[in-house]
Amino acid sequence: MSQDSQFRLLQKRRFLPFFLTQFLGAFNDNLYKNVLLLLMAYSATAGVMGLPVNMAVNLAAGLFILPFVLFSGVAGQLADKCEKSMIIRRIKLAEVVIMLMAAPALWYGWYEALFVLLFLMGVQSTFFGPVKYAILPQVLVQDELIGGNALVETGTFVAILLGTLAAGLAMGLENAAQVAAAGVVVMAVLGYLSARAIPHVQAEAPDLVVRLSPIRETRNLIILTRENHAVFLAIMAISWFWFLGAAYLTQFPNFARMDLLGDESVVTVLLATFIVGIALGSMLCERLSGHRVELGIVPLGSLGLSLFGIDLYFSVPSSPAASDWWFMLSDPAGLRILIDLFGVGLFGGLFIVPLYAFVQQETVPRKRARVIAGLNVINALFMVASALVGMLLLGPFGLSIPEFILVLSIANLVVVAFIYHQVPEFALRFIIWCLSHTLYRVHHEGLELIPEEGPALLVCNHVSYMDAPVIGGAIRRPVRFVMDDRIFNSKQLGWLFRLAQTIPIAPRSKKPEVYAAAMASIADELAAGHLVCIFPEGKLTTDGEIDEFRSGIETLVAQTPVPVVPMALRGLWGSVFSHKGGPAGTHLPHRFWSRITLAASAPWPPERVTAKGLEGEVRRLSALRF
Repeated sequence: MSQDSQFRLLQKRRFLPFFLTQFLGAFNDNLYKNVLLLLMAYSATAGVMGLPVNMAVNLAAGLFILPFVLFSGVAGQLADKCEKSMIIRRIKLAEVVIMLMAAPALWYGWYEALFVLLFLMGVQSTFFGPVKYAILPQVLVQDELIGGNALVETGTFVAILLGTLAAGLAMGLENAAQVAAAGVVVMAVLGYLSARAIPHVQAEAPDLVVRLSPIRETRNLIILTRENHAVFLAIMAISWFWFLGAAYLTQFPNFARMDLLGDESVVTVLLATFIVGIALGSMLCERLSGHRVELGIVPLGSLGLSLFGIDLYFSVPSSPAASDWWFMLSDPAGLRILIDLFGVGLFGGLFIVPLYAFVQQETVPRKRARVIAGLNVINALFMVASALVGMLLLGPFGLSIPEFILVLSIANLVVVAFIYHQVPEFALRFIIWCLSHTLYRVHHEGLELIPEEGPALLVCNHVSYMDAPVIGGAIRRPVRFVMDDRIFNSKQLGWLFRLAQTIPIAPRSKKPEVYAAAMASIADELAAGHLVCIFPEGKLTTDGEIDEFRSGIETLVAQTPVPVVPMALRGLWGSVFSHKGGPAGTHLPHRFWSRITLAASAPWPPERVTAKGLEGEVRRLSALRF
């Protein structure tokens, strides 16, 4: 496992050439698009191809997005079937050819050709999209995945910013068209050269039959994304972020001009602040998640998106003074707006990076690129919807841009609340993450010995009401817990155990129906390939010592033979949720951020399992000092 900073990946050949390739590609996309938009705005005031400038600008935006809807199906199939570094090299070679054709078109102002080439740039971006994210799980180890995604998101948004700024600088020169023509060719060539250094990776589905039916395969992609409900809702959450992001980015020019009375430099400051926030939020993900795909920070991100968006509405002055970049950086009112935009970007980074990593991690490898292609289609549709909603609310409904942002911020709370209700794991992980960053610091030992896939039983000593959340937060895979039904129904934390889909159990002699239902549920969970955790003592310790393990564990393993992983918790005795000093929950915590340990040993085969043997192993783990 690698616990180094994510920036160490930039020293690795398996990552750096790919990172440079995607950075240069995003930079060139935005350089070309913005040069074209600026040429139309300032050099074609009479219209473009017989169309008014505003209509031509919208046509340009649509031409770049259209290929994602038309060709993502084919792109996803190719990315799953073929070796990905080869696909990337061919895509970047196509970009060089497109830019060589774009250079004379920019030079001489051939708008018809520039529009066709913009569509082709969209096509090559469509084919690069699935490979961009599908390759990461193949070149990164498990605990690098969140950091790698953070770097990719940071690189993408910084490239968007720099490409936009470069277009503006180029168009300010006397020979603007010529400089832009040379720039797009140079960036395309650099992208191709960096792609040549990307190492070979194995094709995930070489036997896949590629079907060249764009509309049908696009529909099939959407169907494919729905196979895993949690992944599909993560995809919808990502697309919702792009809905919000597109809305913010689209409104910056008019927001600066109409609501802040700002000049062109204010637009640049707003854009830079927003993107720097996203970049920093993305970078923070690895540190906050502990080098793992941690859904617990996603609700934190969504909450920040709304809170800073709502405050942005209240921060806009009712009677603004004329402003420039220095006013925004020096005046308290301007600074508050920038802080809010920075906060929206920061929490947006915390929101989106874990979701991308979750989709990559939870998708079957041979289908991963197609699922990501489906994600790209849904992203494109949400961005189009964002433009339409903006036109509707800012047009016929007559909202101001600050009011539009307020509506989006409130809508964000509704959308993410629905997603978290549909996938309780999001909310559960958030609660666990909060606990692990306030009450406890959890030290892990031997958790890598837990099987990465397939069914297994986890057995552990039972110290406090927080045992299940601590274990569930420490283990990468979802865990189903078996727990005394009296604890399950406790007033303090029963709601949390139900949220975690805990299985209540009771002694067969006292509640035979509860016992039978629990055994059936355990068998079903194991048959589905899940991890199930039980506390064989059957109750919380009252003196801090491990009690005798009950024989039910032997019956369970005999009925459903699976590997058994012994585990032990240390450091929770004495917490507010333990019975030390009185019934759990009746006394105040003595300290916060306490250091506790969760240790595991190698799985036991089912034929080795005895209650006495497991008890001895858990006692041994509990006594170790790490």
